[in-house]
Amino acid sequence: MEEGSVRKMREEWEKQMLSPFATLSVNTRGREEPMPLCPVRTEFVRDRDRILHSKSFRRLKHKTQVFLAPKGDHYRTRLTHTLEVTQIARTIARALRLNEDLAEAIAMGHDLGHTPFGHAGEEVLNELLPGGFKHNEQSLRVVEKLEYDGKGLNLTWEVRDGIVNHTSSGHPATVEGKVVSLADRIAYINHDIDDAMRAGVLTEEDLPRSCIDLFGPTHSKRINSLIINVIENSQNSAEIRFSPDYAEEFKVLRKFMFDRVYLNPIAKSEEGKAKGVVRALYQYYFDHPELLDDEYRSTLEQEGKERAVADFIAGMSDIYAIGTYEHLFVPKSWS
Repeated sequence: MEEGSVRKMREEWEKQMLSPFATLSVNTRGREEPMPLCPVRTEFVRDRDRILHSKSFRRLKHKTQVFLAPKGDHYRTRLTHTLEVTQIARTIARALRLNEDLAEAIAMGHDLGHTPFGHAGEEVLNELLPGGFKHNEQSLRVVEKLEYDGKGLNLTWEVRDGIVNHTSSGHPATVEGKVVSLADRIAYINHDIDDAMRAGVLTEEDLPRSCIDLFGPTHSKRINSLIINVIENSQNSAEIRFSPDYAEEFKVLRKFMFDRVYLNPIAKSEEGKAKGVVRALYQYYFDHPELLDDEYRSTLEQEGKERAVADFIAGMSDIYAIGTYEHLFVPKSWS
């Protein structure tokens, strides 16, 4: 078999079968450091694999989605959220004949920069780090600079663009990036409803009636109807969108979730403590930068201790952050 023939067959398939709006892997703008092509995988599949095998991806299993370190096996973590976003993005991309591999790679990398304790940790680092802290920018920093002992994952330009632009304020350059951005919102609004009901913060009767009537009465039906609506309204277009009525009701549902869950004092009762943990850890390592892990040494020397400390803390899982805090600040019993 000719070397590279498997990859070339896939690249030829993309040319023949994908939409004119899709991003072909052969048309990638490439990597910061050129690499020999893989004989089997396209460039975007290769990026997906690099993210999947990264340390930062594995740490997502112990990072908060909404509820801090919940007791119970069925609450979402940042990892399960990422997998749900990936599934939704692939479904939409496939139906629209877009590049599923690119959409998958972006989705799997979009939240790598999230802090411990979710947005609570992000808010603290945004206050403390000169210039601020945003999880999407940190996700890009993870894949460009922090992974692989400071060398980064050397991903393609399209994947990096989709990662940094996945938030609602971003403007992805590819249609696949736009798919992931909307898939992210579909995923978190719906699975956060499910988790809030599991936690007793919401009941089915609490949900806005207009949203239930339009999207459906159950978790699966709501996700399905939203996905179908996006597909139906994004055919033969470079834009990924809901129909006007769905877009309006989705805003209603999102506002409801902010009012009743994301800013709910019961659901967020432990958030003040979580912020205190992040703040204390930042100050401690700011005062003792020599105790940072070796992989942050180059950042410490080149970009200063504020940046190195923020990178270190942002990479922590909830469990590791709490354990480190206890080790540093909670007195141990005499033995």
